[in-house]
Amino acid sequence: LPASMYTEIQRERPDGGNILTHPDYIDGNPDLIKPKKLLNPVKASKSHQELHRELLMNHKRGLGVDSKPELQRVLEHRRRDLLIKQKKEEEQAKKLQSPFEKELLKRHQRLDQLEKEQEKQEDHAPEFIKVKENLRRTSTVTGDEKAA
Repeated sequence: LPASMYTEIQRERPDGGNILTHPDYIDGNPDLIKPKKLLNPVKASKSHQELHRELLMNHKRGLGVDSKPELQRVLEHRRRDLLIKQKKEEEQAKKLQSPFEKELLKRHQRLDQLEKEQEKQEDHAPEFIKVKENLRRTSTVTGDEKAA
């Protein structure tokens, strides 16, 4: 709606097209307090007026309601960039661990490598060596039990 049409709609029409009926006590006693029309707080607010003005301008230009003003787009872009930066910083903080944790990780990796190497060596060893090692283990366990 153009601004002029909007203001015409808001004005009272002289032909009686107004929704409210006119009270009959207006021209009566002058001592009575005459009621005033209440203001709509939403329409009276500056933000509502500015928003309405912006909608009218966008309508005149032919822009859709879905398109956002440039300022709002820039602010959302900045917020999005800040969130991405914060996530990256948190990931880097997780990556940068204390020296103690780094050393624990190194030792754990070394132990894993040693276990893998032992498994490989055991897999390549002949059958009689594996049986001999198992016999030694059982003989030392039974010998220790006898001594106790």
